[in-house]
Amino acid sequence: MQTGLIDYLIIAIYMIVVASLGSLLGGKQKSVNDYFLASKNVPWWTICFSIVAAETSALTFISIPGLAYASNLNFLQVAFGYLIGRIFVAFVFLPQYYKGNLTTAYNFLEVRFGAKIRTFASFVFLFTRTAADGVRLFATAIPLYLMLNISPQYAIVIIAFVALIYVYTGGIKGVIWVDAFQMLVYLGGAVVAGIFILKLLPDGWNTVILKANAESKFSLLNFGLGSDLNSFFKQPYNLFAGIIGGAFVSMASHGADQLVVQRLLTAGNLRKAQAAVIGSGIIVVFQLALFLILGVMLFAYYGKLDIKTDEVFPLFIINVLPSGVKGLIIAALFAAALSTIAGSVSSLSSSTMLDIIIPFSKKENKGNNFLITSRLVTIMWSFLLTLSAFLFMTSSHAVVEQALSIASFTYGGLLGTFLLGIINKKAKQEDALAGFVAGMLVMVSVISLNLVGWTWYTLIGVTATIFIGSLLTAFSRTTNNFQ
Repeated sequence: MQTGLIDYLIIAIYMIVVASLGSLLGGKQKSVNDYFLASKNVPWWTICFSIVAAETSALTFISIPGLAYASNLNFLQVAFGYLIGRIFVAFVFLPQYYKGNLTTAYNFLEVRFGAKIRTFASFVFLFTRTAADGVRLFATAIPLYLMLNISPQYAIVIIAFVALIYVYTGGIKGVIWVDAFQMLVYLGGAVVAGIFILKLLPDGWNTVILKANAESKFSLLNFGLGSDLNSFFKQPYNLFAGIIGGAFVSMASHGADQLVVQRLLTAGNLRKAQAAVIGSGIIVVFQLALFLILGVMLFAYYGKLDIKTDEVFPLFIINVLPSGVKGLIIAALFAAALSTIAGSVSSLSSSTMLDIIIPFSKKENKGNNFLITSRLVTIMWSFLLTLSAFLFMTSSHAVVEQALSIASFTYGGLLGTFLLGIINKKAKQEDALAGFVAGMLVMVSVISLNLVGWTWYTLIGVTATIFIGSLLTAFSRTTNNFQ
């Protein structure tokens, strides 16, 4: 079926509404604190919804159904690991953040170790977030360029520009409120798509069960015990990799990544922040289950297709859904996309300003001294994210695995440094910096040699960072005792 005029109108109106809502709900910012921390008075449930929207967005909508279409429900094991990791963040990391008046995740590292490691961690975050969200931005452009028959570059630019409008004008408060709204929109879109698939199948859900069981699509638990040790650790979605690896990935993404920590700091107090992060973990389990089952339903409808798994759901939307519904679903996809890109731009800008520019500036951070600079930095990061998305257009791998693998590459060093500061009270800045670098170097070897699945990356990086940092701490103490 061809895309109708009503579809284009729905998409255009939705983008205008989102940009306008972000600007209005964000209010008028008078300072950098307003722009990046929303004066720390955002409701916890709004933060909770916005975290879910920011972290799963376009990848959830496109690539997670594609994974289930090509395999089964094993990815859901990672979701339970995500929940465990968030509970750890709520009771171990957040109390540390709320002890002082911290402004970013990496502000904690300065308080614990010193200014050098705060700057270094911020640069690592900026690099990782730009690469990982470049993948996410490209993922979102897939259905847009297929539907409009335009180049992927133009599709990427359109999405990035709409996100920039309300980040620039509404700040983090506008981003959070719009994200909360957009989470409901894209979840509703997924439910509508599922209803249409069931209506198109000859016997509805019974057909899904019949075809899925024939290919073991409903397989949830994979213990991976029937394989040798090498194969066991190369499986990213067995139970142990999912629970343990997923927990460490979530601890890093929600405890050491400014994208989420920025939102948690807008809560204003510890209890609200804890409710937001744990609530997001519960929602994510159900959300990932919904999108995985949607992938199984797509398999029941299509059978096996010789195309990239990331294109299965977008092609269903474009080629099968009727006009009007098609526009609503694509608008829901944009809701998923914009939430991540807007949050990424805001977090990149906040870390640049609060961790690098303001600390190194001789000018005092009062009133709107840095507000204009903050907006200019926001424009800069929107441009750099767009360029990053261009680099991933030729990849043949599932975008969800690319993004999570990129994040895991440096997450180990980041999380390991935070944990070193919490559990080893005698570790100094030089020990932490050396451990941080060592953790990332270990990951270069692990990834280059393809030794394990991506879910193990963060745990390995954490282990290396804490081990090296603690070893250097013990060595320096021994040396000082001899002196």
